[in-house]
Order: sequence, then structure tokens, then C-alpha cells
Amino acid sequence: MSGTGSSVTTTGPVVVGTDGSDHATRALRWAAGEAAASGRPLRIVYATETSHGSPYLSQEDIQEVDGLAEDVLEEAAALARRLAPAVRVTTTLCENGATECLLGEADPDATIVVGSRGRGGFVSLLVGSVSLGVAARSPVPVVVVPGGADREPAGVVLAAARDERDQETLRLAAQLAEHNGGALRVLSAWVFLANVGSMATMFEDADRLAADQTAATARLVEPVRKEFPDLTVTERVVRAGSVSEVLVAATAEVDMIVIGSRRRTHPVGSPLGSVTHAVLHHAHCPVVLVPHA
Repeated sequence: MSGTGSSVTTTGPVVVGTDGSDHATRALRWAAGEAAASGRPLRIVYATETSHGSPYLSQEDIQEVDGLAEDVLEEAAALARRLAPAVRVTTTLCENGATECLLGEADPDATIVVGSRGRGGFVSLLVGSVSLGVAARSPVPVVVVPGGADREPAGVVLAAARDERDQETLRLAAQLAEHNGGALRVLSAWVFLANVGSMATMFEDADRLAADQTAATARLVEPVRKEFPDLTVTERVVRAGSVSEVLVAATAEVDMIVIGSRRRTHPVGSPLGSVTHAVLHHAHCPVVLVPHA
């Protein structure tokens, strides 16, 4: 287990946000399936964003918003219970913003599930502000479920691995693969800057770096193999021109991708790293983000 961050577990509740949209319903379906597979409770949250009031909303308007929210929660809970009869389902009506509500409802060992977009925002945006906000701030794993047509299950969980900070990412991916009855595929993509030095030096360095990366990935995977001896685990090391491109392409043939969420501390730009950002926007399957310290 890595000492660089907190231990990731799949023992707490699955917390999912809903607003009645199609994207939220896809997230709810995924969350109910995960709760059933892992034997965890499901908590459904609706954020009304009425806590600070509004000059355009009377008290009667707020009561009407709350009533509509309760109806959406009731429908969502009924769907979850049909999909996963054995799962304990609870609902929460929260008056704060969606990001604050989801983060506030998540226990330290929870998993948060969101749709890639809700009712708000622009249709052209692939990932909405709530999804990005939760992903950037959550101390627990976050699952972003994309829109699009349903696909046949592949029976494979993909884990992106780069260095020792990804040990917990691999452990969570193995847990997800195990309780969903699938296999674990570990992918390590690395970039070699080929425009430095002579051609001979370039090729020698590339071969050495490839061997080093293969050995490092094997060391990362070995503890997972020992902890999950019955799980089928394969690993692949790829030299790439773009790590993002390799990871996004690989999501076309798996059920989910688990990736460590490296967060930038620079005040300008997105707090999420460029690879994480690209995978969130373009992945063909649900993206599980595991926060790093």
C-alpha cells in the first residue's frame, strides 16, 4: 500500500447526484449497479441551490422547487430499488449547490457518482461544471458516467498506472474488477522526448527507458497480484506520443477506467491535470478518479 495518500476503500455508501436529466439517470443506474455488486448502501442527492435565497424566488417558489425535487428523488429511489432490490436506498434534499451537496454527503469512505452533464450548462460541453468541480475537490473517489448509448459489458476494468502514487489506484481498480466479476488490465503509457542528442543515443535511451518502465510497472502490479490471487491481471506498457490519446482509445473496449487524479496547485487554469481532463472529456466509458495526496 502506498504511503503517499489515504487508503482507498469501497466500503462506504455510493453517493449519486440527480436532477432528473438523462445524464443523471445514467449515473443513477451505474451507482445502483455498483452498490449492488459491492454490497454498499446507495444515497441519492438532489441539490436545489436555494440556501441563499434569490430576489426572483418567493417562499412559495422555493416550496414549489422543493416539491419538484422531492418528486424527482422519489422517482430516482423507485428506479434504484427496481434495479437493485437488495440495496438500502436513502434520499437527501440539499439546499446548497450541487458540488457542495455531493461533497457534504460523502463519508470518508464513500464513492461519489455524477453524470457527465446535468440540466444546466451548454449542450456542447462534454463534461459539466458540477462534474469537474466534484472531481477537482473530492477527497474520495469520483465516478463520472458519460452519456451515449449503452454498450455490452466487456468484463474488463482498465487502470492507468504511472508511478508508485498509483498503488492505491490499482488496488481500487482490482476491487472493482473483483466484485464485478471482471478482469483487470493495467496500462502504463509513457512519452519519450526523441529530439535530444544523436540518433544512436536516442535509440539507446529509448530502449533503456522502455525496459525501466516495464520493470517499474511490474513492481506496481505485483502487490495487486498477491492481494487478489484469483483476479486475472494483465499489464501493458506503451510508448506514446500522447498519454491522453492512448488512454482515451483504450476506454473504447473496457467497462470503466480507473485513473489517479493528479491535481495542480497553480492558481491559473484547471486544478485537474491535462491527462485527467482529456480522459474525463473524451472517455467512452465511466471514469473513476482516485484522488492523490
